[in-house]
Amino acid sequence: MDIEKKQDESKLFIKVSGRLDTQTSPQLEECVKGKLDGITELKIDMADLEYISSAGLRVLLMISKIMKNQGSFVICNINETVKEVFDVTGFSDILTVE
Repeated sequence: MDIEKKQDESKLFIKVSGRLDTQTSPQLEECVKGKLDGITELKIDMADLEYISSAGLRVLLMISKIMKNQGSFVICNINETVKEVFDVTGFSDILTVE
C-alpha cells in the first residue's frame, strides 16, 4: 500500500492506494495516530484502493472517533468493491463517504 499525505495548516489530505488489509493497516494507523492534533478537516482519497479488510475498517473507525471530537472526516472516491464492503458492514452509515 502507498500513502500520500499533504497538510495545509489544519487540513490533512491522505491518498491511499493498493490494499488496506491486515498487513498494511498498521501503516495507515502509524501515519495518523498521534498526528491529528490540530487537524479540523481530514479527507482520505481511496480512488486507487483495490481492497479493504476488517483491519482497514478498524483503522478508519479509530480515525473517525478521533475526528468526531475535533472536526470533519470524509472518505472520497471509493470504487465499487470498497463501496460494497462499506455497505455490507454498515460503514456507509457510520462514515461520511463522498
